[in-house]
Amino acid sequence: MLSVVRLRKHFGPGPSSGTGLGSEPASTSEAVLDEVSFELRAGERVALVGPNGAGKTTLLRILAGEEDADAGSVQLASGVRFGFLRQHLAMDAERTVWEEGRLAFAEALGWAEEAERVAAAMAESNDESERRRLGQRFDLLQQRLHHQDAYQIDHKIERVLEGLGFMRSTFGQRVEHLSGGQRNRLVLAKLLLEQPDILLLDEPSNHLDIEATQWLEDYLVNSNATLLVVSHDRFLLDKVATRTLELFRGRIDSFAGNYSAYRRQKEERVEVERRTYERQRIEIGKLEEFIRRNHYGQKSAQAEDRRKKLERIERVAPPRAIAAPAMGFPPATRTGDIVLRVERLAKSFASPLFQNVTFDILRGEKWGILGPNGIGKTTLLRCLLGRLEPDAGHVSQGAGVRIGYFDQQLEFDDESAMVMDAVRPPHKEFIERERRDVLARFGITGDMAYQPVRSLSGGERNRVALARLAALDANVLVLDEPTNHLDLWARDALEQCLRSFEGTVVFVSHDRYFVNQAADHLLVLEPDRAWVVEGDYDTYLRIRAGAEPREEALDRGPRPTGRNAAREAGGTARPKRRFPYRKVGDLEAEIADVESRIVQLHEQLTSPDVLRDGTRVKQVKGELDETERALARLYEHWEEAIELNN
Repeated sequence: MLSVVRLRKHFGPGPSSGTGLGSEPASTSEAVLDEVSFELRAGERVALVGPNGAGKTTLLRILAGEEDADAGSVQLASGVRFGFLRQHLAMDAERTVWEEGRLAFAEALGWAEEAERVAAAMAESNDESERRRLGQRFDLLQQRLHHQDAYQIDHKIERVLEGLGFMRSTFGQRVEHLSGGQRNRLVLAKLLLEQPDILLLDEPSNHLDIEATQWLEDYLVNSNATLLVVSHDRFLLDKVATRTLELFRGRIDSFAGNYSAYRRQKEERVEVERRTYERQRIEIGKLEEFIRRNHYGQKSAQAEDRRKKLERIERVAPPRAIAAPAMGFPPATRTGDIVLRVERLAKSFASPLFQNVTFDILRGEKWGILGPNGIGKTTLLRCLLGRLEPDAGHVSQGAGVRIGYFDQQLEFDDESAMVMDAVRPPHKEFIERERRDVLARFGITGDMAYQPVRSLSGGERNRVALARLAALDANVLVLDEPTNHLDLWARDALEQCLRSFEGTVVFVSHDRYFVNQAADHLLVLEPDRAWVVEGDYDTYLRIRAGAEPREEALDRGPRPTGRNAAREAGGTARPKRRFPYRKVGDLEAEIADVESRIVQLHEQLTSPDVLRDGTRVKQVKGELDETERALARLYEHWEEAIELNN
């Protein structure tokens, strides 16, 4: 259906003097696309993945004919219709949402209007030959309308608009009154309604809440269109994709299956590449050493043979691994057992957002807040922070709580300030070395630390904002959409960073994979209630599907939620945790690593080299004692998790 043949594209100094477009600014003279070739077959749903700046948006724009390649070609089967999701598409501000939706069927609506005119002309004509000619035209138009299923147009528009989160009350709203997110959703709706043969989608779940994203996944899976999608939503890529293309350092590699299958295959390929590279490196080292030692000796002829052999070796490239950026928060100081207590909280603007919300957040817990767009998730965060006064109820902080807030707007006081200065906290001196250290924890190193903030990409701004948060020495992190602008590898790093953070975390995110990995409790906001899940996103899905029962108290309308609700429902309090919440599987993996380390240390104590060195023996024994104590604590933590996590 579509063939891409040896595409090349440079940015910056080099073959092309163009500038970066879309969300991937050019900052290198390397080829963004270097002899890229692949095919899209009819009915395939292909994910296109790669780190930020790899050229994914550039490739989509070239395929859509909106940007030229330096070399190569895009070959399209005859009659195939393209649809490309543009994030910023001009629309008539005077049209309504409904009228914009109907534009997707402009051709069919034109046929319908013509059919009405032809039918009226037939009724008025007395000329038999004219009536016959008009009848033939009417039949043709009817065939076209039936083929396009044109008599279901209104139903199709309603289905797509509602699926993407538009209320019926907004159908008559003019485009000029829509928010930026609503306009982007309307662009996506029009593209889906046009039903092209090939869909090119660049971040289609942007501005969609979880419910709308799930609807989009089902729509794409059941569509007959061939799909090429760029997305940071790993659940969407897993649900939709049947093949995955990786774009990295100018090259395309193909992997069978969805995103999870790609990650497994990628790890296997990198490991094979690593072993092959290491074997060759060792072989080359041996040859070079033989040549160096025997170049002028009795074995000079053999050395010359080795030199020729060395010249003939085709060098294996290093493994093509995509490295995740470094991320890490400093150790958190201890707080009281109850970090935040929320009691009967309520807030309204034009209409009620939430009411009677009650829950406790305990030390070390990681809470995600879920709910549809407009339900008040960010408003609730601002109430927790004390930045917004609730209409009713109150929030109290526990002993020793120091909160750090990550705002999704990624605003900085001075856009012209150097990155180095932008992370300086107000409460301490924080010398340059300390600032460089905290930036390095989030992958901001070298000259980037001396750039002005305004020059950063979205992903870089996000990581600088996280570094600024780390500099606050907070023991409670409140995060509003922390994965925005991060690529898939940076999101993995942030998940691991938050899981290992010893303090407490409360966050809002539309990234379901991130929620599943980072949260051990969920507060679910719905139009008429709020309820708590003691578990991750998978637990939430099982509860929604009826596979796991909710606590009785959660089905009583307005009611307490959180651990207080668990106590009221059960009649007795649950045992208090001695350790921060961690998943049983994570603890078991760490226990296995620690046990392996203990085996290694015991082996070192039998090594003659170690036994001859009294200082080294003392060091190994000290580490062994400390590691065995850590293992004992891990087993206690694991036993507690077995008891209290379910």
